[in-house]
Amino acid sequence: MRIVIDNGSGFCFGVRRAIATLEQELRRKGTIHCVGDIVHNEQEIERLQKLGLKIIDNDGLAKLKNSSVLFRAHGEPPSSYALVEKNNLKLIDATCPVVLKLQQSIRLAWQKQKKLGGQVVLFGKKGHAEVVGLMGQTDNECILVEDESQIDNIDPNKPCVVFAQTTKDPQQYMSLLQKIQARTSIKIEAHNSICRQMADRAEQLKSFALQYDTVLFVGGAKSSNSKVLFTICKDINPSSFFLTSEDDLELSWFDSKPESIGIFGATSTPLWLMERVKERCIEMLKA
Repeated sequence: MRIVIDNGSGFCFGVRRAIATLEQELRRKGTIHCVGDIVHNEQEIERLQKLGLKIIDNDGLAKLKNSSVLFRAHGEPPSSYALVEKNNLKLIDATCPVVLKLQQSIRLAWQKQKKLGGQVVLFGKKGHAEVVGLMGQTDNECILVEDESQIDNIDPNKPCVVFAQTTKDPQQYMSLLQKIQARTSIKIEAHNSICRQMADRAEQLKSFALQYDTVLFVGGAKSSNSKVLFTICKDINPSSFFLTSEDDLELSWFDSKPESIGIFGATSTPLWLMERVKERCIEMLKA
């Protein structure tokens, strides 16, 4: 039996960069505070906490004084930067460059549309860390649309500029844009703000899932990216299973006696975790 880990899956550039930055700072200082989970993977968080990572929320940031704080790849709203300055904190900004560029673009678009009487729309998930940061660039005046059922919140009589959360599905975004445009005679201004690596990862997964009898998709329970990618994987290969760690493996998943097993990870999944899944697979199937 072949058991293969896809060598292009796992951490995306932004997450890899944030984790490397954190580990470097932990070696220097011993303790670093991070606003929210640095990555949506419980096992990786546990590993980093053992090295000195302290997870805090926005209330914790407001109370933190004279310490070091890291902003994760998802980005933060302007209010968080204001708290860092107010509380004399040492900022380690690990915001993903792709997210940072989107923050700047949405802020400039909002400032321009305010003068023109237009509107800025964001296709994203309410409450997601990246979306909170993006909405903050517009004083939360940006119109958040989670799916096509909410496009009635967009005024068809006003100019409209549309962006997408970097981890959204490209096909869903294109469908949304078409429906928004169909409601107005004013040409909308649409920005291709979905991360190219995320879009490529989806296509890569489609090809990978077809090559194996069974696919084990390793992702975090709280990861939006995991949910999006696993849905794609399951559609391509019905014999696909979601797991957060090797402890989730079930022997019944292999009742069909697969000759090949593929292991794929979300952009928030560390390689070491996929390797553990592979090792446990080998142990289970030998027993």
